[in-house]
Amino acid sequence: MRRYSAILVRLLMAVALTTLLVSPAARSQPPDTGGVSAAPTLPLAQLGAAADLAFYGIQGTEILNVPVPPGLEPVALNAITQLPVNVRSATITVMQGERTIARVDAPPGDRAPVVIPLAGAAIVDNAVSLTLRTYILPVDGYCLDPTNPLRLSDGSVTFAGVEQVPVTVADFLPPVLRQLTVFVDAQPSQAESDAAVRLVTAVAAHYGTQYPDIAVAPLAEGQAAPAEPSAPLQRHIVIREAADVGVSLLGSGGVPALLVAGPAEQLGNQSRLLTSDLDRLAIASKAVAGPLASTPQLPGDQTTLRRLGQPGVNATALSPQVGIGLDQTRLGRSAHGVRVHLRGSYTPLPESIGGQLVASIAGDTVDRWPADPSGTIDRWVDVPDDLLQRYTTLALRLDISGNTGRCGEFQPLTLTIDGDSPVLTSPAQPPVPGGFQSLPQALMPRTVVGIDGGLDDTRRAAAIMVGLQRLSALPIDTTVMPLQDAIAGGGPAVLISPGGWTEDGIDLPVAADADGELTVERADAPGETTTLRLDPVLGFGSLQVVHDGRRSMLIATSTGASEQLDALLVWLGQNPQRWSNVDGTALIGAPGRQPVVVDTTADVETGAQAETSTGRPWWVWAAVAVAASLVVLAIGFVVLRARRTRDRQ
Repeated sequence: MRRYSAILVRLLMAVALTTLLVSPAARSQPPDTGGVSAAPTLPLAQLGAAADLAFYGIQGTEILNVPVPPGLEPVALNAITQLPVNVRSATITVMQGERTIARVDAPPGDRAPVVIPLAGAAIVDNAVSLTLRTYILPVDGYCLDPTNPLRLSDGSVTFAGVEQVPVTVADFLPPVLRQLTVFVDAQPSQAESDAAVRLVTAVAAHYGTQYPDIAVAPLAEGQAAPAEPSAPLQRHIVIREAADVGVSLLGSGGVPALLVAGPAEQLGNQSRLLTSDLDRLAIASKAVAGPLASTPQLPGDQTTLRRLGQPGVNATALSPQVGIGLDQTRLGRSAHGVRVHLRGSYTPLPESIGGQLVASIAGDTVDRWPADPSGTIDRWVDVPDDLLQRYTTLALRLDISGNTGRCGEFQPLTLTIDGDSPVLTSPAQPPVPGGFQSLPQALMPRTVVGIDGGLDDTRRAAAIMVGLQRLSALPIDTTVMPLQDAIAGGGPAVLISPGGWTEDGIDLPVAADADGELTVERADAPGETTTLRLDPVLGFGSLQVVHDGRRSMLIATSTGASEQLDALLVWLGQNPQRWSNVDGTALIGAPGRQPVVVDTTADVETGAQAETSTGRPWWVWAAVAVAASLVVLAIGFVVLRARRTRDRQ
């Protein structure tokens, strides 16, 4: 009997140990029960927050804003802790205002799981705002490395409760959206395509860094609504050109779909209601919107950091540094000649400590000046055009020299730049920089989308505009029209021609003919090209950026292989960061290969600078690089085709 009791004790201990070893996220994740009752555990990235939080110094602080769907409440913050080296212990405190929500000790060791309770946090306007503070105690005799933070990585939030089913138009879009499917007729009209593209672009702008999956799908033949209700944190929207006008809920079981209907001239306007300020007033199961403005107010040639999204920046450290974001998408246009009038202050230095302020971009110093005894900052800093990107960070650092104590025990310094610091810009024509880095600002604030019609082109237009909108801090207004009308227009455009590009007046950076000859633009000599012939002929899809001297265009096409264009758009949509990382002027996708970037926008230099170390002009090496990339694609295609032939044999 005693032996069986010992076995039972060991078994219970094993079960308990197994339970303790299961990750916090796994323990707090409820089973998928389907319907609207599932209480999820969502990664911070899906909540629009940073997945990793870093806390620098002895006392670090981070603000965390968590959107909360109606009916749910956050109960735990799960993460993996990574302690700095030479740390004895660390404590994590969660505050809401002056109230302490939780206080936990960071577990010892590298990459240890921690669960921080959030029960009792107040939900205001469907969101919880939390202040996380860390307190670190270094090992005796060691100095804390100020560049090595305490990290909370792989963060997620566990919710409890039951998601409420929307009963009004105002409640239809939840604070957290994981998937949106827009349904149109299998043969959509131009008005339906226009409304669908306009709606998905607006939803992408509305949810920002949550990056919900957004797709366009056909209604089943003879069906007026989706066959099944949407899952939790997902939504279905039906767009239909009809005489009855308005936005209304459809269905009574589960989460209802939303119908956006109206005649052709009103359909697009109704689609704007969901993401407009009037949406909050649509507290009924149906609403009809009047005329709604769709173009944002742009800041003009002179603005301030506050209008560019930064109310002010500050940092406190032994050598404090702040980053000033210059986002061209907030300007709503391509810009150059950027000048920033830095206004602010820093802690005055004693006579025994020397100092200087250093302004830099991507590690390149653009200005420096000695610290002033008054601690006042009042200086114009010019941003060189060749350092401008879609997003440019102007870093300002206060460097000091002198005896700062054993562990930097000198009093920390505070560096502040005011939000009313002026920013001057000039319109750039052509865009600075060019190529994909000029998008979407070169297409803003309003762009036309040219398609030949049909569901497939509507899907392609939606995928492209969602990707471009996720790059922008301001909403992009779109108008879908026939391809030839968009080509003939004079404004910025997205042109979709999946079967091939035959427009004589618009030359692509990388073009191909039916015989497999590729023509690549020479950036140093407008109108001149270099060629490469591929055998066998290679079919590929591409996205290419063209500026014709008066407007920018993004052209989606293929060499008679529309499926490769679709595969390229799928690849871009699989990771939202891919749109942001694409550079150059052409992105080319071929079967069995990773997409290739081709750049024909290299700067033209003069004299000796235009020659490489071997004496050849830069464009020769650029053409060689393009040719080599395309040859690799061709070889991969041949190998893949030969392998498939062997498999069939």
